[in-house]
This record gives sequence, C-alpha cells and structure tokens, in this order.
Amino acid sequence: MSSKSTPRTLHSYENQDEEQLARHIADTLYRYDSVASDRISTLDQLTEQHVRQFWERGYLVVEQVLNNQEIDSSLEAIMDVLFGRSTGTKIQFVKPRSELHTEEEIELAARKLHDYVDHEPRLRAVAHHPDILAAMGKLFGEAPKVAQDQAILKPPSGGAEKPWHQDMAYGNLAYDKSVIGIWIALDPAELDNGCMHVIPYSHRDGAVPHYAVRDWQLCDVAVEVEQDVAVPLKPGGALIFSGLLHHGTPPNFSAKRRRSLQIHYAPESAKKLTPQEYKRMFTNEMTGAEC
Repeated sequence: MSSKSTPRTLHSYENQDEEQLARHIADTLYRYDSVASDRISTLDQLTEQHVRQFWERGYLVVEQVLNNQEIDSSLEAIMDVLFGRSTGTKIQFVKPRSELHTEEEIELAARKLHDYVDHEPRLRAVAHHPDILAAMGKLFGEAPKVAQDQAILKPPSGGAEKPWHQDMAYGNLAYDKSVIGIWIALDPAELDNGCMHVIPYSHRDGAVPHYAVRDWQLCDVAVEVEQDVAVPLKPGGALIFSGLLHHGTPPNFSAKRRRSLQIHYAPESAKKLTPQEYKRMFTNEMTGAEC
C-alpha cells in the first residue's frame, strides 16, 4: 500500500455506545473555535523573544520544520516499520497482532511506533535534525539530548482520543528539569482528524496528579476546556511544547490519516527523578484524592 493512498475505513469502535461516548468526549472536553494563530515560519526565525514567549505561554507553533522530501522519507519509514520492511522499532497495536492479516488491518490498528532512533535511520535523522537541535539549545540554554522518540498514529474513522495530560507525568520523561516535546505533522492535522489541543500557560501549575481512567490522564473535571486552543498544522509543521503543558487530542472521526512524529528532548544536565519524587509530583498518593 502506498504511504499516500487513503485506506478504507475499519471501524475501531466495538459498539454504538462506545462511539457515542467518544463523540461526547470530543464535544465536551475540546473546543474547536479557538485556533492558534501566532506562528513562526521556520525554526531559523526563533529569537530570544520567542524563547521568552515559549517559557511564558508553554508552547510555540512553527509553520514548517520538515521539507517535502523529509516528510515523504518519514512516511515511507513509518510504513516500512509497520509492514516489516524495517525492523527493530517497537509498535503498539490496539488489537492483538495475530488478528491482523492485511497491510490495511495492520496500519489501522497501529497506534504508536517508538524507540526508532537506534533502528531506523530516516527517523533518526529527524530526531537529530540540526535545525531542531539548534532550536532546543536556544530554548534550554544548553545542549539538548533526545529523551524519547515516537511516531503517533491516529487512523481514520476511530483513531482514539489521547486524553488531556502532561508528558512528564509519564515516568520515562520525569526529569528534574522541564523536557520539551516537538510534535511534527506528517499528514494535515486538522480540527476533524485529531490535531493537537493545548491549554496555554497551564505548565505554570507544575506537576499535576494523573489518574488511570481512559488513559494515564488529568481528571476530566480539572481540564480548563474554556481555555483550549486547537493547533491545526500542515504537513511539516510543528508544535513545540513544555513537558508540563496540558494537552490532548480528540478522536479522529474523519476518513483521513493523522500521522505524526513526536520527539522529546531534555537539557544535557537534567537527571531523572527518583520513583519517590515522581510519585509525589504526578500521582495522588499524598492526597488520596480520586478522579
């Protein structure tokens, strides 16, 4: 299957009630009338003013980080990983791999690729892209290091929500200094297929307890939905965001793919939190509160 073809839909919801719940979540926990408009064209335009703006607001939007050749190369790499032509990268499926028999079924059941930096040179080139590393160096004020590499896939007609969360609440990203993520669209990321949504300034709240509900997430009632800003992106565009920023993505009910790369960086001097520090900061262990 060509990486540019549009697959037939394979509905991922088990029943109508499940779909109705997903649509209710999309309608009540996200808003679509406030869209990020303040953007810079390319990373080489990043100034000290943008650096201050990033740490004040928690994110920056960049119109173009990857060119067409880099986008195509990344998509080809993702499809090669999914279909076994590139090995070593880990794949997370929403169904048992033994139940997936065709390339279409494999693609539509794949939610995430990760740990590709050591195995897939085309994706490693993005993680170590000189423009991205230079921008991260400006934001951190010191050299960056790759802390995590993923490709996030939200397939057509049923690609699931990623509930509101902070990335540093996932233990492998829990450092003693803020990490920064870059989320790069490889397909058009739009309002109807699960583009990123952010709560500006929410990183200022620091670490917030997370709960195992639909995912490891912020409690729904704690989400400031009225402050939600959607971040649609063209292919090659990117959202750069603090690891403490509240963000999420609604389900994809469209017939369009929404493939992306997400890479996290930490400052070179950052150290991992101990398990005890992580529990204190990101779980409800100290308060006993429930979601």
